[in-house]
Amino acid sequence: MRRILWTFFSFWFCGLLAAAGADTFQLTDGTSVTGDVISYNDNGIVFRLNVDQYSKRVPWTKFTQDALKLLVNNPKVRPLAEPFIETPPPSREKKGEVKVHEVSRRVLPPKQSLFGALFSSSVGLVMLLLIYMANIYAAYEIAACRARPIALVMGVAVVLPVLGPIIFLAMPKRVEKPATAAEQPAAAPHTFAVGGAAAPAAAGIHIAEASWHGAAPAAAPSEVQVFQRGQFTFNRRFFETKFSGYFAVIRREAEKNMELTVKTGRAQYVVERITRIATNEMHVEVGLSAVKQEVVVAFAEIIEVQLKPKA
Repeated sequence: MRRILWTFFSFWFCGLLAAAGADTFQLTDGTSVTGDVISYNDNGIVFRLNVDQYSKRVPWTKFTQDALKLLVNNPKVRPLAEPFIETPPPSREKKGEVKVHEVSRRVLPPKQSLFGALFSSSVGLVMLLLIYMANIYAAYEIAACRARPIALVMGVAVVLPVLGPIIFLAMPKRVEKPATAAEQPAAAPHTFAVGGAAAPAAAGIHIAEASWHGAAPAAAPSEVQVFQRGQFTFNRRFFETKFSGYFAVIRREAEKNMELTVKTGRAQYVVERITRIATNEMHVEVGLSAVKQEVVVAFAEIIEVQLKPKA
């Protein structure tokens, strides 16, 4: 009897020890299985729950990840359990901080006025010098266009740049008034023959010289006549009045032996004929050796006009 009791007690104690050493495996449905692995294949595992009880085959997909990791500790079960363990995503390593390197920056010039900026740089000084020279040249052109003294206009432009030439440009062109009758030199009184003697004509009466036998052609002037700028205004009216005989293709007897010379700042022309005349200029025919050439002469460039007998 005692042997039977000791045998039963031994089996019970061994089952208790086996139950105490068995592992617990959690399932995905919330239950768990406690026991030892006694059979395993591709379809699952069979556990021994106690001495005489066995579980049904539990599929691999019903084990939780913690249970699968616990099964991996068994070297025999590891090849079948590892494929069902989810591999965690790789952790992203924190990259190092981006380092911003210092760069050299251009220093902006201090804010200042336009003229201050021009005078503070070499490029600005060159530009100002060019503008100043252009101002003086413009004064020269304006003086020639407005018939003003060139030295006066350029001097004002030197002292008063830009504004000085603008003032002269806004002024009207200077036109010299023709000399009045009172300013013209008195003509020598003409004489006429009376009984073979020459008697002076009455004052203010101009009578061409004549003889009792008929009128004689007027004699050409024998003195040199000089017309200078400042004393006379050279324009279209002046030449049409003073030298009307030079507009004809064939000159009259009184002008055939006379020579008309026009002096300008650039050249001197001996005029054979005035071919065309306009408001500001005239076209003259000059003799260059055997060849005759037409030249344009501007009234503003004429300095002096001479009418003298041919040598």
